Amino acid sequence: MSAASVGLPPRRLDDGRIVLPDNRWDLAGEPENTPTVSVVIPYYEQPRQLGLVLEALTAQDYPRELLDVVIADDGSAAPPVVDRWMSHLSITTVRQENLGFRAAAARNLGAGHSTGSVLCFLDADTVPAPDYVRRAVRLPSVAPDVMVVGRRKHADLSSLDPRTVASWIGDNSLRAGVHTDEPRWLVDGYQRTADLLEPGWDGYKYMISAVLTCSRELFDDVGGFDSAFVGYGGEDWEFANRAFMMGAVFAHEPDALAWHDGPDWGQRSVVDRVADKNAEALTLAPLITDPRARTTGLRYWIPDFVVLVDVRGHTAASLSLTIGGVVAAGDSAVWLVGDDSGDLYRELRIDDSRVRSGSPERAILSRCRFVVEVSGRVRFSPDALGRLADAVGPGRVGEVHVDFDAADCGSLNLQSSRAIHRARRWFGTAGVSERAMREDLFGSSRIAAAEAGVSIETEEPWLSW
Repeated sequence: MSAASVGLPPRRLDDGRIVLPDNRWDLAGEPENTPTVSVVIPYYEQPRQLGLVLEALTAQDYPRELLDVVIADDGSAAPPVVDRWMSHLSITTVRQENLGFRAAAARNLGAGHSTGSVLCFLDADTVPAPDYVRRAVRLPSVAPDVMVVGRRKHADLSSLDPRTVASWIGDNSLRAGVHTDEPRWLVDGYQRTADLLEPGWDGYKYMISAVLTCSRELFDDVGGFDSAFVGYGGEDWEFANRAFMMGAVFAHEPDALAWHDGPDWGQRSVVDRVADKNAEALTLAPLITDPRARTTGLRYWIPDFVVLVDVRGHTAASLSLTIGGVVAAGDSAVWLVGDDSGDLYRELRIDDSRVRSGSPERAILSRCRFVVEVSGRVRFSPDALGRLADAVGPGRVGEVHVDFDAADCGSLNLQSSRAIHRARRWFGTAGVSERAMREDLFGSSRIAAAEAGVSIETEEPWLSW
């Protein structure tokens, strides 16, 4: 565990829940209350598999009066028949038009018709063990920023029917600690990250929507899944990455076990695997700013670094050097702020989509990794943003300030989006300022201007050649 997050205590809310520092789900403790839970199941033409899931839900050791099930039908020719389970479970069925495989939109539809304070997403071909719900909701019950991914094992359940599924799960419960029925890349990922306690920037890759649980507060603040996704795959990575940028805490709960009917995608017979994965990558690259998602050198509307440049004290000449250094220093875009920003932008006479005016859109601020605030005639070296970013992130601090000489007129600080959004979400409830909340949950550090690779221009630059 990084020293940056050691010693930062949780913040207690008035209702007994807590806001965690950094990604420290290990500080959560046990819940004081038992929340209402909605199990949201996207469904399409899977009556036999859905029957297994519903039968397994009737066997949960969670209080039945606190549990409801919402089945979101993605346009099946005939709606699912659930009469058999209505006397045991509170079940709502909702439907959307068949416009292709729209699991993201179906999950949003189901969540919108649910009542629980915790949302437990479970696919219609993924059968939970009897203690699945209880174990999956424990952390979100205590700390509403936590997003839990359960453990998904694979088996051929084609010979099971609802009358035998409970005994089958009981017979196979001892296999929970064995990894032979799990994709190796997931097992390795959870081991490398200590069950996502140390998620790094790529922890989103291990958040599987078939076994995903979070608080309704977090889901609503993040904005749910991106309903624009059509086709298999990608929507869970996008949702998880956006949630992390907006301050979610990632946790893997290996004891929340569910069985997927059939093999993992990597073991299935796929006609054109390369084309499918390339299509997914091209869809995700504009939305996920992880450098590993952007290896082609192309630039997208959503940058990794959102840089807000205050134009006060600038001429067009000095501003050209500041913003030119920013866009040359990485996957970044500049927003000019201040009363004269429009006039200066026009005076620059540029045609560069990386330089913008006004305020960044929510779609950008919810997906970028970093927000940088600049005032004064700051000059950036080509690796300046990278140096600052190295100090900020999971296991590090949430903000880094640059120390200029006392005589210099300027300021520069870089913050992680996840620190900004988590503090924004809770500072009012906690009764402290937003800045104090950010400091309490993530900490900050300082770096000398020379070490950061930046400087202040004190004279008007000479641009002529």
